[in-house]
Amino acid sequence: MRNLTRLLCGAAALAFAGTASAQSVAPGAPGDAPTWVNAAKTGAGASYEAYVDGQYRDGGPTGEVSKVWFSIADGVLTETMYGLIHQAQIKQLRFAVVTEDGLSVEGTDTTSRTEYLHVDAQGRPLSPAYRVITTDKAGRYEIEKQIFTNPDGQALVVRTQIRALKGDITPYLLLEPHMANTGVGDRGDARRDAEWEIARQEGVVETTFGALRASEDDVHLALLADHPFTAKSVGFVGISDGLTDLADGRLDNRYGTTGDASGNIMLTGALPAIRTGESASHDFVIGFGSSAGAAETAAAEPFILGLDRVLAKFNGEGDAVGWEDYLASLTDLPRIAEQSTDGGKLAYASALMLKTQEDRTHAGALIASLSNPWGDTVDATNSSTGYKAVWPRDFYQVAMALLALGDTETPQAAFRYLPQVQVDAQTPGNTGATGWFLQKTHVDGEIEWVGVQLDQTAMPIMLGWKLWKQGLVSDAEMTRMYGEMIKPAADFLVDGGQMGLLWNDRSVSPPWTQQERWEEQEGYSPSTTAAVIAGLTTAADIARAAGDAPGAARYQAAADDYASKVEARMFTTSGEFGDGRYFVRITRNENPNDKGLLGENNGQPAMPEDRIIDGGFLELVRYGVRSPLAPSITDTLPEYDDQTREDRFRVRYDVNGVPGYRRYGNDGYGEQTDTGGNYGVGGQMHPGQRGRIWPFFTGERGHYELAAVLAQPSHDPAWTQAHLDNIRQTYVRGMESFANGGLLLPEQAWDGVGDDTAHDYAPGQGTNSATPLAWTHAEYVKLLRSLADRAVWDRYAPVEERYAK
Repeated sequence: MRNLTRLLCGAAALAFAGTASAQSVAPGAPGDAPTWVNAAKTGAGASYEAYVDGQYRDGGPTGEVSKVWFSIADGVLTETMYGLIHQAQIKQLRFAVVTEDGLSVEGTDTTSRTEYLHVDAQGRPLSPAYRVITTDKAGRYEIEKQIFTNPDGQALVVRTQIRALKGDITPYLLLEPHMANTGVGDRGDARRDAEWEIARQEGVVETTFGALRASEDDVHLALLADHPFTAKSVGFVGISDGLTDLADGRLDNRYGTTGDASGNIMLTGALPAIRTGESASHDFVIGFGSSAGAAETAAAEPFILGLDRVLAKFNGEGDAVGWEDYLASLTDLPRIAEQSTDGGKLAYASALMLKTQEDRTHAGALIASLSNPWGDTVDATNSSTGYKAVWPRDFYQVAMALLALGDTETPQAAFRYLPQVQVDAQTPGNTGATGWFLQKTHVDGEIEWVGVQLDQTAMPIMLGWKLWKQGLVSDAEMTRMYGEMIKPAADFLVDGGQMGLLWNDRSVSPPWTQQERWEEQEGYSPSTTAAVIAGLTTAADIARAAGDAPGAARYQAAADDYASKVEARMFTTSGEFGDGRYFVRITRNENPNDKGLLGENNGQPAMPEDRIIDGGFLELVRYGVRSPLAPSITDTLPEYDDQTREDRFRVRYDVNGVPGYRRYGNDGYGEQTDTGGNYGVGGQMHPGQRGRIWPFFTGERGHYELAAVLAQPSHDPAWTQAHLDNIRQTYVRGMESFANGGLLLPEQAWDGVGDDTAHDYAPGQGTNSATPLAWTHAEYVKLLRSLADRAVWDRYAPVEERYAK
């Protein structure tokens, strides 16, 4: 592919007319305070990369490992990562269009739709390459973009066709770098085009590409255009950037460089005017590298190979190994897709999303979402991961879903990755207990948050047991992993200990957890306890196989003790709601009837424990700790489902006929009720914040309904099939209804409570919290697998056999 010879990178800089020379230095550093962008993505993608001996290395079936990810929101390219999966280098790339009526900006002044470029005969996506069409709200122009990455290099391709529908237009490309994962410290250069000698069949061809460049320290970006721009500029956002300058319809002030100053910058490239009724095609490639030359080479390579061929390789067409090959390797995808009600479209999209959201340096490092929640009001001055990080709980959901699809390699890599995020004596700064898993880390293991969540320590054990029983982890490897990872984790689930890491100096005594799955409250939690019992029971099974009979007995005894006290600790018999008998979300002590106050969170006041209900009790059924017909479970269901309760404490909201659930009553992790404005604006909590419905709860409830059907004494096939069909129509179809036009599932969807002047969300529409959420896609996939198997995918046989009688 590298049959090219570098000739020149701008020996002669271009000069432009205007009030400032294109050679001049942009004023106004550092520019406006930077933010990220809308987290409601309609597209997210990266190339498929094959493992080499369970790791990512160059030279395998897919060649050079590409480490570029992109996202799409509001019809424009948004956060684009290079390096590690959280290391954003671009905030957004969009177009501003000067029309006869004034300036129009993509995203703000357009509507959009997102489609997959490569689909099968049934319309199911075969790769995360996208066609994005934005249309001016006044009907003056339309822009079609094709977006994908170079699977053999460090570059992103954006192919465009711009159509003038009503009146003449002049488009301008606007690129906003956020190099090194911040919006400060960037430098830009718009002075030089890029000239190359390219060896082709007809001989050596001299080619000039339009070029825009940015950098911060040792991270560089180069945007190459297939033809030189008619004008270029670089400036500081809000002061000297091209968009600010275009307010009067003219790019009057053109700057060639940011000079020695750095900050929040924008690069602008003018394109030729387009007459009404005509269209123009323009291709752009953005390359990344550790030097200016490396970035430019990365950008030039797709042009040299041919962009059609790059897309074909990305897709895996013909002899190329790409996304088609990955989907073909998912042995269970076709049969579980049959359980869908949309012809399998969301199942295939979910498979793509789950695999896309894995780091390409640290094999098996599965993140929560390729987004930064409520990013358009999140400060980008300092580097942050947002949801582009490892939580062992989300990690478990994704690994289990990939296994459900028939992916045998990624879950193995994930299991082998886990020791990197487990606390031991060598963990930097640790002076306390070991064996537990870190709350949140970068994919390279760098510590971010250090709260102790016992479910996150149990789930790695559960995943390992599942892989072992599937024959994907050998007895020898499991014995080794038992000593290295599983035994320390199980010991912690029995003994707990004194923490000594960063701010955390608390003492943890299981099954009391410092934080439950919503990372906010301490105490005894049904969902956490369910995972701990399942983790210890599966650990006991592994311990026996590893020859540690005393350890097995100890783990099982602890699980028995925890299981015997589930209702006594977490089931109130004198609660505020209904007949007073139900599981509470969490209780701070062992008395669920003392009406103890929970802590304040997310701007919401402290409330008595018996007034806060969530769906965590369903995890007791999912893992096999309780029968779906257990009285404590069936007594709680009416309170969980009650839609007559006041909005503060109400959990269930049916939208468009679909059962939807909030995390819990009194949840404040969501938009403002008065305006629909974002959560946590300015880093401050507000009393009007409200957590909305989370689509994966629809899947959790569907799993419960499946377990309940299977537990019924009736064996009449017609009765069973009718109930299974109802689950598909209610819960599978329900989850599918939450997907956006790009077939991405959100963290939260609008519940209709409060005014929404900020976003104008429709009920059931994904909000600006985080899309795609890997956990939601994982829950959907697992529900399909559970229906196909007629068995709950996350249920653990030794747990069920011992406790769910």
